[in-house]
Amino acid sequence: AKRFIVTAEVTVSKIFPAGFGWQTSSIIAENHLGYAPDSAAFALTTGFGDAVGVLVGHTAFYAAKKAAVDSSIDMEKEAHVGLLLGSAAFCSGTAWQPLVDVLQGMNLPFMQVFAGTWAGCGAAFYLGLRAARTILSGPFKYIQEPSYENSKTDMSLSVAIGGATGFFVGTDASYLPSQNFLVGAVGIQDGTPDLVGCAIAGTSTSLGFVTAQSGMNMVFPKGKCWND
Repeated sequence: AKRFIVTAEVTVSKIFPAGFGWQTSSIIAENHLGYAPDSAAFALTTGFGDAVGVLVGHTAFYAAKKAAVDSSIDMEKEAHVGLLLGSAAFCSGTAWQPLVDVLQGMNLPFMQVFAGTWAGCGAAFYLGLRAARTILSGPFKYIQEPSYENSKTDMSLSVAIGGATGFFVGTDASYLPSQNFLVGAVGIQDGTPDLVGCAIAGTSTSLGFVTAQSGMNMVFPKGKCWND
C-alpha cells in the first residue's frame, strides 16, 4: 500500500507537471520562438520545460504538504531531490521528440514507436540520473553519489518514467490513429486549445507512469523497488 501512496504522490507532484511543462514549452518553442519541431533547439527547449515542470512541481507539492500536514519535511532536501530528478527529466524530455521523429520516420507500427520511446527515453532518464548524481552529489549534500545500491533503484524508476514517455506518444493523434490505442483517451487533435492540450499531455504521462509503476508495485519483491 505504501508503494501506491508514493506512486500517487510522485504522479501528482512530478509526472503530471513534467508532461504539462513539456507541452507548454513545445508551444512556446514552435509558436513564439519559431523553432522547427525537428530542430535541436526545439528538443532542448522541451527538455528544459520538462525539467522545470519536475523541479517546480516537486518543490511546490512538498512545500504545500509541509504547510498542511507534515512540518518535519526538510525543504532543502526536497529542493535537492527536485534538482536531481529535474536534471534527469531534462535528458528524457530532450530525447523524446528526436526519438519519436526517428521511429515514426521509419514508418513503424504504433506499438513499436510506443515501445521504442519507452525504452529510449527510459534509458535517457537513467543516464541523466547517473550523470546528475556524479556532478551534483559534491555541492548538494542530499544528493547521493552513484552507488551500486542506488543504481538498482534508479533503474526501476527509469523503467516507470519510460512508461510515462511511451504513453505520451499517444497524444500524437496524426500518426496511425487506427493503431493508437490511446488516441481516444489522450489524443491531442488539431484545434485543441493550448491549455487543454497541456493538461492532456500531463494526463498521458500520468497514465503511463501509473500503469507501469502499478505493475512494478505488484511484482517487485519488498525492498527492491525505488519507492520502498
